Amino acid sequence: MRLLFEFSDQPPVNTAMAVFVALAIAVLSFGVISPEVLADEAESPAQNRTDSLNVVLILLDDVGWSGLGCYGSTFFETPKIDQLARRGMRFTDAYATSPICSPSRASLLTGQYPASIDLTNLISGNRPLRRKLITGKTAHCLRPDVKTLAQLLGGAGYATASIGKWHLGGIKNLPEHHGFDLNVGGAAAGGPGSYFHPYGVWHLREAKKGQYLTDRLTDEAVAFIDENQERPFFLYLSHFAVHTPLEAPQELVSKYEKKIIDEKIKGENAVYGAMTESLDQSVGRVVSKLEETGLTDRTVILLTSDNGALQELRKESLTVTTNAPLRGGKGTLYEGGLRVPLIIVWPGVVLGGSQCSTPVTGVDHVPTILDILGKEKAVSTDGRSLVPLLKETESWEREALFWHFPHYSITSPAGAIRAGHWKLIEYFEDDRVELYNLALDLGEKTDLAGDKASMAADLLGKLRKFRERVGARMPESNPDYRPGDSGRSKKPKKG
Repeated sequence: MRLLFEFSDQPPVNTAMAVFVALAIAVLSFGVISPEVLADEAESPAQNRTDSLNVVLILLDDVGWSGLGCYGSTFFETPKIDQLARRGMRFTDAYATSPICSPSRASLLTGQYPASIDLTNLISGNRPLRRKLITGKTAHCLRPDVKTLAQLLGGAGYATASIGKWHLGGIKNLPEHHGFDLNVGGAAAGGPGSYFHPYGVWHLREAKKGQYLTDRLTDEAVAFIDENQERPFFLYLSHFAVHTPLEAPQELVSKYEKKIIDEKIKGENAVYGAMTESLDQSVGRVVSKLEETGLTDRTVILLTSDNGALQELRKESLTVTTNAPLRGGKGTLYEGGLRVPLIIVWPGVVLGGSQCSTPVTGVDHVPTILDILGKEKAVSTDGRSLVPLLKETESWEREALFWHFPHYSITSPAGAIRAGHWKLIEYFEDDRVELYNLALDLGEKTDLAGDKASMAADLLGKLRKFRERVGARMPESNPDYRPGDSGRSKKPKKG
């Protein structure tokens, strides 16, 4: 296991022994993998390159649904990602399972809704004491009893790497504790001190002074692919960008400053544009390395984001970006906070340039990847495999998508459900609901809860049954609340 961040390296271990240990850990510490899976692996070891696919999961941070060229943006220049979309399927109605990062990242790696694993808030999130509700309790890390995709694939002989942001726990809950052989830069915090080396808390060794973080993480991803050409691998490239602080190479910033002036663009930030283009360059380098090593046809690629884009930095009164035509942004249960880009490339199976409008969400990625690899029996999840959609072989419908966010953020504690084109948001402070028809009102401008009372009641009932089924923690009334209170309790005056 090799670690590249502020903790020391551990010595490498024999590959066969690593597989044995990974399987033993999965069985003894993380629950029982089905006998059928163990039998399959014994008969067809994943080290056989000829019959194994690699998986590259690229997770962008805070990149909104409208923040890429292939999703309609004329401001952000993302030719490499656009090219990736032309090679695979682009989902128009893909969602994160939370409007903030830690819960959605947990879903992405486990296939579980945040409420199912008691991880519904930021790992470092606070609990305001002077609000009407005492917000729902949440785990402070990804629990060790919840299996991750890395544990399942590592136990099947895959080399596994988490490169970049983790934000799912600290010292004893890092990627290497959840099935990853290699951890580059993953720790507890959600953002770097700086995007230029040294990176604040992210003291990555062997970095060049002043090197841009997105480039450094891409270097590590390319090196991992190089080192694992002869065995199947799972690469989780989890970028920090475009999360704050807003920092980017000056030549790219200057390019977008000029673009804003020349094209009279409003509502966009030049640094944010530069950070997005840097991500695009990273994707291009990863794809080029796969081509160079002859692994293109044996590698499945998924690219998505952890939540919608942050629209403004309120303390600085600084515009970051716009999620138009969607309403809201990061931290809200409106479409701008939840809807994200999703591109899946599966060579030889997925038709290049195809598009899918079926609503899908973050819990679907684990069962999809396992299904693609023929290991779908390995774990039970809240999600569904997207393989029928990717193959375009059959109709595929689900009852609904659900969100549970019992915390104060940009908005007050709330939950949401989407069933078909209908979406309902329930606010827990006053039991108020809002209802939207997304087919006619993508921007969620017209609340139909009053006009469509029976529809609202039906969706509300389904949402509450979901919370009951997964044991979702609800906020409680605050006995110390007084009207007009907000924020955290004031510190007592000295003396």
